[in-house]
Amino acid sequence: MSYSIRAVGEIVGGRLLQFHSDDAIEHLLLDSRRLIFPDTSLFFALRGPRRDGERFMEELYRRGVRNFVVSSNADAIATSDADAIATSTPEHAGVPAATTPACMPEANIILVEDSLAALQRLAAWHRKQYTLPVIGITGSNGKTIVKEWLNQLLEDRYHIVRSPRSYNSQTGVALSVWQLQAVHGLAIFEAGISRRGEMSRLEPMIRPTIGIFTNIGEAHSEGFDSRAEKAAEKLRLFAGAEVLIYNSDQSDLVKAIGQWKAAGAGGSGAGIAGSSPNLTGAGSVKLFSWGSDPNSNLHISSAKKESGWTTITAHFAGANFSFSLPFTDSASVENALHCAAALLYLGIPADEIDTKLRELSPIAMRLELKSGINHCSIINDSYSADLSSLTIALDFLSQQHQHSRRTVILSDILESGRPDDQLYAEVARALEQKKVDRLIAIGSHIGANAPVFNEWFSGQCVFLSSVSAFRAGLPQLHFRDETILIKGARVFEFEDIDRLLTEKIHQTIMEVNLGAMAQNLRAWRQLLQPNTRMMAMVKAFGYGSGSFEIASLLQFHGVDYLGVAYADEGVALRKGGIRMPIMVMNTENSSFDSLVQYNLEPVIYSFTLLHSFDRWLKREGLTAFPVHIELETGMNRLGFPGDELDQLMKVLPTAAFKVRSAFSHFAASEEAQQDSFSLAQWAAYQRAAGRLETTLNYSFLRHMANSAAIVRLPQLRMDMVRLGIGLYGIDSADSRQLELQEVSTLKTTIAQIKHLREGDTIGYNRRGIATAGTIIATVRIGYADGYSRRLGNGAGKMWVNGRLAPTIGVISMDMTMIDITGIPDVREGDEVIVFGKELSVKQLAAWAQTIPYEILTSVSQRVKRVYFEE
Repeated sequence: MSYSIRAVGEIVGGRLLQFHSDDAIEHLLLDSRRLIFPDTSLFFALRGPRRDGERFMEELYRRGVRNFVVSSNADAIATSDADAIATSTPEHAGVPAATTPACMPEANIILVEDSLAALQRLAAWHRKQYTLPVIGITGSNGKTIVKEWLNQLLEDRYHIVRSPRSYNSQTGVALSVWQLQAVHGLAIFEAGISRRGEMSRLEPMIRPTIGIFTNIGEAHSEGFDSRAEKAAEKLRLFAGAEVLIYNSDQSDLVKAIGQWKAAGAGGSGAGIAGSSPNLTGAGSVKLFSWGSDPNSNLHISSAKKESGWTTITAHFAGANFSFSLPFTDSASVENALHCAAALLYLGIPADEIDTKLRELSPIAMRLELKSGINHCSIINDSYSADLSSLTIALDFLSQQHQHSRRTVILSDILESGRPDDQLYAEVARALEQKKVDRLIAIGSHIGANAPVFNEWFSGQCVFLSSVSAFRAGLPQLHFRDETILIKGARVFEFEDIDRLLTEKIHQTIMEVNLGAMAQNLRAWRQLLQPNTRMMAMVKAFGYGSGSFEIASLLQFHGVDYLGVAYADEGVALRKGGIRMPIMVMNTENSSFDSLVQYNLEPVIYSFTLLHSFDRWLKREGLTAFPVHIELETGMNRLGFPGDELDQLMKVLPTAAFKVRSAFSHFAASEEAQQDSFSLAQWAAYQRAAGRLETTLNYSFLRHMANSAAIVRLPQLRMDMVRLGIGLYGIDSADSRQLELQEVSTLKTTIAQIKHLREGDTIGYNRRGIATAGTIIATVRIGYADGYSRRLGNGAGKMWVNGRLAPTIGVISMDMTMIDITGIPDVREGDEVIVFGKELSVKQLAAWAQTIPYEILTSVSQRVKRVYFEE
């Protein structure tokens, strides 16, 4: 379902400040970094404590967005002409200039008093258009897991739409509900709040028929005077529901529900098929309880844990039965029983539920386990910090047995709603219980409670004021052979700690001149038409130059797209703060979750991949996910060949994604003698892309030109070009049309100098032989750093004190010997240039009988990168 811009204006109660055309709205956009479909997106310019969405309107307009909702203060609204509708000019009486910039003549702009409220009104209106069962989930913990498990348990019975990830906030719920379509038979939405009044804004958007209240914990308690007040606010979600499912063993929650019912909560709701008997409670909202209380609707009589499984014995509706759960931790068991209760309410037989529960799998949340420095293992959970999630993370830590020693790096726990001494006493007891050896505490609140930790925690404690203090004291903290849990609130930016603990240090360095890269980018852009977009290829660790450091520069200079080889490269960019669109060239099944989690756009190049990703998206409840289609035109590497186009046309329209671009690869665009083949490739691509666009009935970006084609074949640039090696200062076509600077300088130092006698041999296998008076220098670089063995025995040279010094002997793993005979004033510790301004990487590639691509991408990641601007 789509809405016209005029209809949207009426729904949200806004006024059209500027009207150009009655566009159809299909996508809601809140973050300029997530723009995918500009033509059909409506941007809500939300105002936050740090950013005003109106600042990004002009940028979005340049990127193709034409529909905007803006808010203004009451005075500005009051002074505007309430009956006027601007039709073709941006000027409007009383409207701030920022909302109607003259550089946006084709924009539709709706003025509202509150852009967030307008977004929520639109989502609530959209929800009213559908009559279907809706499961609404709230609580302090477990919402996302219960939602995902319900989807896993019910997907064979219903076409389900659900909240993506943890989209449970004031904006996340709106985006979740907007996904509703006529094809859906069941919706599952989660709702999270942190202060009074928020749930009353979420309820009209979700309007659940079935409610699940997971638990009442301490997350987001700061906005409430008591747990009871927080529970009462959350219960507002279920005012119009048919049934509320909850755990009767939670006394605080039971008490809150009793008060809620006594106050007359309830609403009108039609029954659904499969409603179960014995549901109690006054008013129209039925209560379905589960727990150890024999009066519960689902009475849990026992829970036996053994060999990684929990066997539940239960009684429901006059019958006894059992469930087997593939978990033993309390949180997972509780979440699974919420799901079991929901399935029983829906009328699913107990034996079928048991079969389904046995197949539940853990849901990947935000914990990351990876290798760290000095043989450490790192658990990165630097997304949030509260007592409940800390308990979960500590459980995960206790399951790791790679090392006997355990360290926890923990920030202040914010918004707990509890006195600090009580809060940190519980933290200390949890650390003690999980046998943590060391706590590194960062923040003023946790530091002020050091005596509490001394009382309750027997391990070592280190208290630091900030991440900067951690960075400064890193050498004295002595991380080695241990498992380290990094747990911090987002405001503390523990990502820096994560990078420090995984950083590779090596004396050999590669310097990257960001100023030269910016100059190269400008040089290439001068060749393009204003409407031609640019994708910068930063795959293979940015051609050896780095990942997010390079991407940050490209983002600053307004490159339209980034291209990476694999999803993990894109993930690294996202973690480094890169917001721009990222295309993943080599998509793998194992990367599907990362693609969605980090908003990466995969290339689809085969039917095997297409079907796998399509099935995965549908299981996840995602639609219209952006993909790029690779067409085979003569490279014969990846892509759909011409004889598979008919089948591709049949499959794509029903898939769960939308084509953002279709492209192909030139096989030999740098070679003039291959131009006829390149032109034939281009013609074949155009025919295939044309057929694809006709079938899909919407347009997409077309691109094929790489660095060489940009400069040599300007007529083939199309909608977008892909700039790769050219960005790093290499003109692979040797066109001599551009003034480029090589970006990277690989340098090392001399470890030792030796004076040899005639006949002395050098290196492994005695391949180097000294003549009379030979002086050699051993430098700190070898084939493990990316210096090819092909450069040994004099084939390669290095720059020392303004002279070229040939290699002598074979290249070792970590060391290379060079002949410095006749070069004056060379000392141990002196700098040696492997390639750079003085010695071109193109020359080094020629000596190695390869190409600059291989030289640059072969530089090991143990070689430290240093970035600078002149």
